[in-house]
Parts: sequence; C-alpha cells; structure tokens
Amino acid sequence: MPTGQALLYFIYMLAAASLILAGEALYLSFAGRRSRSMAVNRRLKRLAGDVPAEQTLQGLLRERGLTDSGDFLFGMVWLNRLYTQSGITGNPLTFAATFLLAGLVIALLLALFFNFSALAALIVFLVVGLVLPLLVLRRARNKRILKFAKQLPDALDMIVRSLRAGHPASVAIGLVAREMPDPLGTEFGIVSDEIAFGLSIEQAVRKLSQRVGFEGLHLLSVSLSIQAKTGGNLTEILSNLSSVLRERQKLRMKIRALSAEGRVSAWVISLFPLVMFLILQIISPSYYGGVWHDQLIFPIFTLFGMLALVGDFIMYRMVNFDF
Repeated sequence: MPTGQALLYFIYMLAAASLILAGEALYLSFAGRRSRSMAVNRRLKRLAGDVPAEQTLQGLLRERGLTDSGDFLFGMVWLNRLYTQSGITGNPLTFAATFLLAGLVIALLLALFFNFSALAALIVFLVVGLVLPLLVLRRARNKRILKFAKQLPDALDMIVRSLRAGHPASVAIGLVAREMPDPLGTEFGIVSDEIAFGLSIEQAVRKLSQRVGFEGLHLLSVSLSIQAKTGGNLTEILSNLSSVLRERQKLRMKIRALSAEGRVSAWVISLFPLVMFLILQIISPSYYGGVWHDQLIFPIFTLFGMLALVGDFIMYRMVNFDF
C-alpha cells in the first residue's frame, strides 16, 4: 500500500475516533448533569445559585405560607397548617383566588348556557371554589406524608451512622439535607439552617413536625426532647425509632393489601350510578321523558347524592384503620 494512502486511512481513523470520543463526552456530560439535577433537592438548587443561606431559608418558608421565623402566616391556623403540609409552593392567596375564579366562571357558564337555576349555580360555585381546593390540599398532604414516611427511616439510619462516626447531631442532620431528595431533603435542610441560626434541635424538629404533619416526626420530636432532658444514648433511640417506623410502614402496606378488595368495591358501587346515568344520556336522551323537568327532580337527586356520600364515608371508614 502506498505511503500516502496509508496516511490518508490513518487520518480517517483518527477523525472517526475523535467523533466517537466527542459524542461520548457530550453524552456523559449530559447524563451527569441530569443525574445531579435529579439527585439534589430544591434547597440545594437554590443554594447553588449563590443565594445566601438566610435568604434561602426565608424564601422556602414564605412559599409554604409561613413567616420568616417559621410560624403560621394567617389566623386560620388549621387552614394554614393544611396548606403548609400539602407541600404546594406559592402564594396561598393566589391558590385560593384561582379556585374561586374558576368556580365563578363555571357557575356563570352553567347558568347562562345550560339554564341552571341560581341555587344550582351557587352550589357549583361553593363546591369548586371552596370544597375542591380543600380536597386538593388534603390529597397533596396525604401523598407527601406517604413519601416522607418512606424516606424517614433511611434518614434516621444515616443520622445514626453519622453519630457513631463521631459527628455532632447538627452535622448529621446537615448530611441528610445534602444527600436525601425531596420532600425530606429540603425539610431537613430547613432544620439544619434553623439550628445554624440559633434554634435548638428540639425546637427545629418540633417546627418540622408541624410543617409536615407526619406522626413519626412527632415521635422523633418527643424522643429528642426526652433525651435532652434526661440523657441517654441518642444513637440507640434513633435506631429503635427507625425500626419502629419501618415496622409500622410494613403493617400499613399489609392493611392496604388486605383492604384492597373493599376499596375497589367501594369505587365500583359509587361510580356505577353515575356511569349508567351518563350512558343513558348518551344513547337515549329522552329516557326520563317529562320527569326530567319536574320540580322535584333536583331535590330528589340531591337527597340520593347525599345518601351516596354517606355510604361512601361508611365504606371509607371500613377499609381505613388506625393503629
């Protein structure tokens, strides 16, 4: 093979190798950046933007409906607590105004274009503007507490290992804040910042329990308070608490598995009348005839709906257990 042709092939091989290496470098860079963005929590993302820790703490508290000191913002404490524990971020007034405006618009559309009475439109407005946001907040809070319950035993084990390695409790909590994802990572980060700015561990954990609403955090707060007043082996206390929380989680999952048939039956029984009503309205709109325009039809449907809700509540209590 001539020397010139061999040199040309060699250049082609170097160019191909360069392209392959450049593509691999771009892929690894993108994959690493994506893994880092998925691993860190929201507090660390804020701190990565060169924002002072104090401003980060205040921003995290304000977007949860709290003051700069971590207290509830407005007088209706139960509603403020529900909004904070739901984990929804943003201005609470904006959240409430969105549902009120949506309820008003839907009620006006039903009254103008579908000939709904004023009473029916008012009921729709109250349901969409007042009841629906409460249901959204309760559902968001329950989902967030379940995520927190799954993460807390691992976080306690991490604290126990850090304490056994000789670190103080504040450093161990800061380690959890750096390593754990949301929702636990940001919440423990707030605890770490509050400790750094002068609160005791017991006070910071008590505020954490109020922000999250998980009963396991109440046990943690009580354990820390007792240990601070009477002494004792903190690592053993936290290790035992982690085991208790894991066993409670296993028991909760077992109960959900045993009650799954009852929950499915409740959904089927509850949705079957509504599905049949919609099917009849689609395939035979005149099925109800003149009865549909009778004055008693709305009170009767309201009564049946209330009885159905009572039945749903009874079935809900039958498949949910306190332990």
